[in-house]
Amino acid sequence: MNVRLVCLPALAVLCLAGCQRQVEAPSPVSSAARTAAAVMTPEFLSTRIRELSDDRFGGRGPASPGDVAARGWIADQLKALGYEPGGANGSYEQPFEVIGIDSKLPTQWQFQGAGKALDLRYRDDYVGSGGTQGKQAAFKDAEVVFVGYGIQAPEYQWDDFKGQDLKGKVLLMLNNDPDWDDALFAGKTRLYYGRWDYKYESAARQGAAAAIIIHTTPSAGYPFQVVQTSWAGEKFELPAGTEPRIALQAWVTEAKAQALVGLAGKDLAQLVEAARSRDFQPVHLGVKTSMAITNVITKKATANVAGLLRGSDPALAKQVLVYTAHHDHLGIGEPDATGDRIYNGAIDNASGVAQVLAVAKAFKALPVPPRRSVLMLLVAGEEQGLLGSQYYSEHPTFAPGRIAANFNIDGGNVFGRSAEVVFVGKGKSTVDAAIEKYAAAQGRTVKPDQLPDRGYFYRSDQFNLARIGVPAFYGDSPLEYIGRPAGWGKAQIEDFEAKRYHQPSDQFDASWNYDGMIEDVQLLFWAGLDIANADTMPSWRAGDEFEAARKAALAAVSD
Repeated sequence: MNVRLVCLPALAVLCLAGCQRQVEAPSPVSSAARTAAAVMTPEFLSTRIRELSDDRFGGRGPASPGDVAARGWIADQLKALGYEPGGANGSYEQPFEVIGIDSKLPTQWQFQGAGKALDLRYRDDYVGSGGTQGKQAAFKDAEVVFVGYGIQAPEYQWDDFKGQDLKGKVLLMLNNDPDWDDALFAGKTRLYYGRWDYKYESAARQGAAAAIIIHTTPSAGYPFQVVQTSWAGEKFELPAGTEPRIALQAWVTEAKAQALVGLAGKDLAQLVEAARSRDFQPVHLGVKTSMAITNVITKKATANVAGLLRGSDPALAKQVLVYTAHHDHLGIGEPDATGDRIYNGAIDNASGVAQVLAVAKAFKALPVPPRRSVLMLLVAGEEQGLLGSQYYSEHPTFAPGRIAANFNIDGGNVFGRSAEVVFVGKGKSTVDAAIEKYAAAQGRTVKPDQLPDRGYFYRSDQFNLARIGVPAFYGDSPLEYIGRPAGWGKAQIEDFEAKRYHQPSDQFDASWNYDGMIEDVQLLFWAGLDIANADTMPSWRAGDEFEAARKAALAAVSD
């Protein structure tokens, strides 16, 4: 999940303080759709969030006993709602193998330069994980090279490596992507080039031994504490292919990055300034470092969980609308100040699963199913790098050219009503039309990503569906709430980031306000129903980064 809570704005059709009194629906909503939406209640949502975030599921870490139990619970929910199995071989599950990597990194990592030494303390100063799926990995007396943003983007005439031989080097790089010019890398809007996973992939393509990303809260969108908890313990990946890999994927605090380049007599601020140019050349620091890594490698299994509602149109039923939410969280890990070690993930993302189940109930309550089929896909391993949605995108149960759209839910609004819809990815596809249609009818305003520098579109499961061409919706938190003073919403989000995000304290709270969440799922249901019944499927806008994938996917199907 990204750092901010997902909360679509309020529909003006329902609920004050949990009241289920209905008022007249907006004109685009049929009587049948309005009646079906009424089955989505605060009690339905709260019961399921409480259940799935209970301690008995052990934080739902991938391939853990709690993961197995949670998947069984979700499958039972889908079956009870009347959905047929949407997984493999008549099952509600789409199983896949994951590789567990428990890396033993040194408590102190030493760097040497100009007759001086610098020790980085594990967890306090740096965190990381082995980047290979082998039991041993090492590099010795490897030179540290500052490579700016570590980006190669021909379409922007940008290459931070300039053809230099960086084999066996340790690459020190900035987070984010160039953001000071709207004509360059989309300005403040972060692209995939600014994501940490791209950085490690980029370093591996250079033949580097390791990569270190310099953490800053503005560039990451979250404090170093989130990196510490997210990268602790066993990490999971899909089985490796033939792609290049590095021995170590690491993060370092900004203060220690300054100390590291200081060994070479350099100033970090000056290096950052130099990196803000197409003419930048890698800076060989003359600082050397070594590391021996022991990885405990295990092969385990997890699964996506899927339920299918068949469409009513004989021709269009072969096409599908997909709702996604990830069912995993961080499992059992480092204790907090109270000694709690279970990362329950109530908001992130038991709330998302509950909302998908609520939408599933509404679709089933329609007197006639929509023309297209609807797939409720609860994916695994999102917190490990979007693994479940990646696996599904590589092994889809419907051809990508027959997937109409994806609505992804990663978090939930427990703050109350808002007059805003924040649509991450607004303007990228014709999915906009369905969202704007119902938002406008309810007197709401649809806004684009309010923090575009965070790169939220690339940080949750809709990204992997988009990569195979599927137009996608992903909602995010508005900053203003009805009946609350200016700045109140932002303060709630910041409090969540500081005190509960990726921490054991992300637990169910009986005091939550479900007014906004109820309205959110109504919006997703009505907009999805619109798409599921439309004569044509949505498309990406001309020139969008995913347009080519959509065209290829459509060309690959015969009808």
